Amino acid sequence: MRNSMISTPSKVLAGFVLGVTMVGGVATAAGVFSTSVVNACVDKKTKVIYAAVNNSCPSNRTGVTLGSPSSAAGSINSIVTKVFPSVATINVTSPDGGGTGSGSIFKTTSTFSYVVTNNHVVESAAGGAGTITVELDNGDQAVATIVGREPNYDLAVLKINKGNLPTIEIGDSSQIQIGDQVIAFGSPLGLDHTVTSGIVSSLNRPVVTRGGTNSTESYVDAIQTDAAINPGNSGGPLTDSLGRMIGINAATATLGSVAGQSGSIGLGFAIPMNQASRVMNEIIATGKATRPVLGVFFDQSFTAGKGAKISSLTPNEGAQKAGIPAGAIVTSINGIRITDYVSAIVRIRSFAPGDKVTVIVTMPTGGSKTFSVTLGSAVSN
Repeated sequence: MRNSMISTPSKVLAGFVLGVTMVGGVATAAGVFSTSVVNACVDKKTKVIYAAVNNSCPSNRTGVTLGSPSSAAGSINSIVTKVFPSVATINVTSPDGGGTGSGSIFKTTSTFSYVVTNNHVVESAAGGAGTITVELDNGDQAVATIVGREPNYDLAVLKINKGNLPTIEIGDSSQIQIGDQVIAFGSPLGLDHTVTSGIVSSLNRPVVTRGGTNSTESYVDAIQTDAAINPGNSGGPLTDSLGRMIGINAATATLGSVAGQSGSIGLGFAIPMNQASRVMNEIIATGKATRPVLGVFFDQSFTAGKGAKISSLTPNEGAQKAGIPAGAIVTSINGIRITDYVSAIVRIRSFAPGDKVTVIVTMPTGGSKTFSVTLGSAVSN
């Protein structure tokens, strides 16, 4: 099977988590999430944690909950029982061999249902080149059609002619924090009904994925997790401790060559749900999706770590209209430090077309300047 690669600024090699077909099985992780609750306040500037007084925080501090209420977040088993009816195994047959991935039923009617997965899971079958079969939790199977794909975000929406199916609850990925407990669902190596648990290891991790020689690169503002994600988990849900999908599993890191599939080393990446939801809904509405654009071309040879240097501008797009000149070096977008062109593209694509963002640049003549830019729109290719 064709292998894929993912890269991050730290030069970690990783493979898409698209698995090979094998005899199915069951693997679930045992355990109970923490049930202790500590209400606290985090200072917005210093990030120092203080105890909350009467469950409230002053305006200069953000309230957080450490742990989970026992009444809300129980055993992993109870969450599995809730989530798995909406998780599907996706089998693809194509001229280059196909494979197995995962998906989630997120919308249903009386006659049909929509399933979200990764683009790289189904791209080999696009345009009638292959067959996609969705296997439901109860063992039923249905041939799927592709409603639309967005390679830039590595997302695809499928449609199956089965209605009144259980759907997954959609969570708010903007509310998750590093250290939050999460569960990954899917069919790694064709082993359906597999569950692994872990924590959110990092947020806003810029990663670039590529499905093959001719595939479009996907720039992902990823959730990083140490929950074991392996080949075949692609497209499956990453949920919070209440079973709400807050991400879509996309890739896993490896230590060495991508010449062969390798197992999890505790570095998995998921597409944030808020970013995915916009794309999914646009695909259902129009059959395609849009992505935001700053209206610039970056100098990819510019020294990494010093920002993203603008080599040229797109006429009449946001950056030019805002007054950003060619030769400027982007160092921050909406308060997030930009180290190179990859982190710049990832940050831009984490927004929606029409959003206003604050861009700080180092001017060609020296000195720092802040611009307010309204992002433009491009249709998925």
